[in-house]
Amino acid sequence: MNTHSLFPRVMTASMIGAAVLVGGVASSVAQSPSANAPSVASATSSKPETVEQRIAELKTALKITPDQDAKWSKVADAMRENAAQMDELVKKKQTNMTNMTAIDNLRAYRDFTRAHLEGLKKVVDAFDTLYDSMPDAQKKNADQVFENFGPTDEKTKTPSQG
Repeated sequence: MNTHSLFPRVMTASMIGAAVLVGGVASSVAQSPSANAPSVASATSSKPETVEQRIAELKTALKITPDQDAKWSKVADAMRENAAQMDELVKKKQTNMTNMTAIDNLRAYRDFTRAHLEGLKKVVDAFDTLYDSMPDAQKKNADQVFENFGPTDEKTKTPSQG
C-alpha cells in the first residue's frame, strides 16, 4: 500500500470518527445549561441528529452496496460504540459539573481526547477494510464526500483550520 492511497482513507475515516464523536458530544452537551463555550455553540448550531441518522446518511452518500454491507456494518458499529462512549463521558461530566475544579476539567478534557483517539482508531481500522473493497469510482466518491465534509470557512469555502 503506498502513502498516496493511504491518505484519503485515513482522512475519510478520521472524518467519520469526528462526525460521530463531535455529533455525540454536541447533542449531549447541548442539553446542559452550562454548555456555553463558543466551540460547543458552533457544534450545536445545526439541528441535532442521531447517530443512526448520521450512519444512514453516510451509507447513502458513500453508495454502499449490498455486497459491502458486512464491512459497512463494522464501520457503523464502531461509530455507535464511539457515540456511546462519548455520551457516557458527557453524562459523567454533567453529573460532576458543579463540583469540578480546574484540574478536574482538564482531566475530563483529557478523557474526551483519549476516547476520541481510541474511537478514531476503531473507525479507521473498520473503514480501511471497507475502502479497500471499493471500486475506484466509489473510492473517488468517498474521497469527495469527505473532502466536502465538516466545518468550512464561509469566506474561502475551505476546511476550517480550527
